[in-house]
Amino acid sequence: MVEITVDVWSDLVCPWCFIGKRRFEAALEGFEHRDAVRVRWRSFELDPNAPTEAVERAPELLQRKYGMTAEQAAEANARVTTIAAEVGLTYRLDESWPVNSFDAHRVMHFAADQGVGDAVRERLMTAYTSEGVALGDRETLVAEVTKAGLDEAATWEVLKGDRYADAVRADEREAAEIGVRGVPAFVANGRYLVSGAQPVEVFERLLRTAAG
Repeated sequence: MVEITVDVWSDLVCPWCFIGKRRFEAALEGFEHRDAVRVRWRSFELDPNAPTEAVERAPELLQRKYGMTAEQAAEANARVTTIAAEVGLTYRLDESWPVNSFDAHRVMHFAADQGVGDAVRERLMTAYTSEGVALGDRETLVAEVTKAGLDEAATWEVLKGDRYADAVRADEREAAEIGVRGVPAFVANGRYLVSGAQPVEVFERLLRTAAG
């Protein structure tokens, strides 16, 4: 069986990305050629201009950015929360802080190099969607990733410089080149694109198509 590569563009401060991750994982778990699949997580910032400071929670952002009323924002978050629960995730989006995720993406590249990428990604996505953690704050970010296996001092060294900044930008440039405009986005073998947190059966078809 030829190796199948699935590139996944995702943001760490994206509730739909976590749902998409779970649905893709469910499809992958049941795929007969699971061992031939290589998954590469790629960086994508939904809002590169977001502040690093925690200035407004998700409901306030929805009201300001999309003109929703408080009730509409609450309903929108409730819908996402219900869908998240269907894949085993507990969301508290009324407590989440939509902040700048650039440093978090840099740390994710570092975590991948250290062999703990999966654990760190789970920790950061859970922290954002369920625990009201503001990932734009560097001290908070370091505290969270060390829970998942990264060395504290080494992580600080990454954040104090510009390591992995080029890797994040390269991911984002590639996304733009192939037409990825939103996340999550799943690209199999550089050819087959699935956009959004689609149902499990859509990801199953993606894997079968990539397998030929």
